[in-house]
Parts: sequence; structure tokens; C-alpha cells
Amino acid sequence: MSDLTLVQLTDTHLRPAGESVPGGVDTYANLIHALDRVRAAGDRIDALILSGDLADSGAPAAYRRLRAAVEPVAAELGAAVVYAMGNHDERIAFGVELLGIDCAAADSNLPHDDVTWVSGLRIITLDSTTPHRHDGRLEPGQLIWLREQLRTPAPRGTLLVLHHPPIPSANPATEMLKLQQPEQLAAVVADSDVRMIVCGHNHLTAAAALAGVPVWIGPALAYRLDPMAPAGRHRGLAGFGFSRIDVIGSTFLATAIEATPAAVVYERPQVDVLAELATLAGEG
Repeated sequence: MSDLTLVQLTDTHLRPAGESVPGGVDTYANLIHALDRVRAAGDRIDALILSGDLADSGAPAAYRRLRAAVEPVAAELGAAVVYAMGNHDERIAFGVELLGIDCAAADSNLPHDDVTWVSGLRIITLDSTTPHRHDGRLEPGQLIWLREQLRTPAPRGTLLVLHHPPIPSANPATEMLKLQQPEQLAAVVADSDVRMIVCGHNHLTAAAALAGVPVWIGPALAYRLDPMAPAGRHRGLAGFGFSRIDVIGSTFLATAIEATPAAVVYERPQVDVLAELATLAGEG
């Protein structure tokens, strides 16, 4: 059994009602399908983490649509909601519509960095965006703030959330758009209590490490980037998913969840499967 279970939803790319992203993908339907999957699982969910590119073009109506879909499900599950900025997001609309910042106090020059506590787990969100740019950057002040937050260890450690992966990519496009100067972040998280870094942005599922800390790039909810496209081609494919992150003791386990509707190969009562496995184990 997990001590904590978190769900990462990333790259939702929502638009206002009646609009779709290029290619005709209904990103709102994808989001609702994923939330229904989470609810139907019947598991305790401690937090929903939305790791950027939540709106496709930063429209306030898209954020209101997102919040109306996500927050009632979170309330039903008793889960915290954590929002992080992505390069398609717009800081003022994001802050006003999702974070409750007063419009008069909103400032597009101020990043949305935050700390959320969930049963002893510290979730730190870093705004890795720069207005009008698509690659990722962390300002010196953000790194100083992060170092100060990490000075005191958390009971269950820290999960760091940012949109741009701080790791290399074999894909030329995602390599161009990654977090710049990741060595600066590496210097801060090295020997800290950061147990995992969770990202989105690349529209593919991947894992690596930064300064010995696991880095997880969760599958996007909008569509997939083909990581092995035909030679000389860059393409997106229909399909979407989300991530389950379980904290089991000192272990942080990330699992990609396929959400694209597909035919069921088999489905059996779990109690029967466990009984059968117990019998097989006894025979061994």
C-alpha cells in the first residue's frame, strides 16, 4: 500500500469552449476522460499536480474551464490541487484564475513559485517560464529561494515540479526547448531532500536523473510527440495519458497511465488474481 498517491496531469492545452487545438484534438474531452479514470480507480488520491501548459493560449476562459473540471473532482477525492506554469500559459491570467491573485496585484514579471504540504511531503512548484519564450529558465532569485526552502528537510522529502525538463533530449526540438543551464538547478538539489523532479512539456514519457535525483517527464493529456518519427520528420500523434506517483516508504514510484481509449484484453476480479498468484507463489 502507498503512503501517498499523487496524480500528475500535464500539458492539458485547454481552450475556451467551442475551440480546439490544431489537429482538432478535443483536449477538454481528454481531461474529463482522465479525471473519470482517476475517480473510477477508487484509490485514495492525495494531490492532483498540473504541471504546465494548462491553457493552450493563456485565455482566462480556458483556466476557468480547467478549474471547473479539476477542482470538484479534487474536492470529492479529498486531494490538494497544485498548479504549475508552462510556456503556453500567461502569468496574469494564470495567477488570477487559478491561484486567486487579485488582478490589480498581478505582475507578469513575477514567477509563480509555491510550496504545498501534503501529509509531510513538500511539493515545490517552480515557474520555469519566461514571457514570450518557449524554452525554460530559472532566474537567480528563484534558485536562491529554492535553496532556502530546501535548507530544512521535510518529513517525507520534497517533490519538485516544473514544466521544462532539466535533462537532455534525443529529439532535436525538445532539446532546443528544455530548461537552460540545468547545472544551476543541479547544484541546488544535489544532496538535498528532493526525491523526484516532475516535468511535462515534451509530450512524451521519459525518465533520467539530475544530480542523482530522478527526473520524470509525464505523458501529455493533449497529444503525443513521436520520439521515433520517420527520418527528417517531426510529428505529433493522437493519444494521451497521465501519471501516478506513489510514495512508498522512502521510494518514489512514477507510473505512466495510458488514457487513450482501447479495447480491453481481459478484466478479472482483483481478489481472484491475487488468490491465484498466492497459490502460484506457494507452489514455488
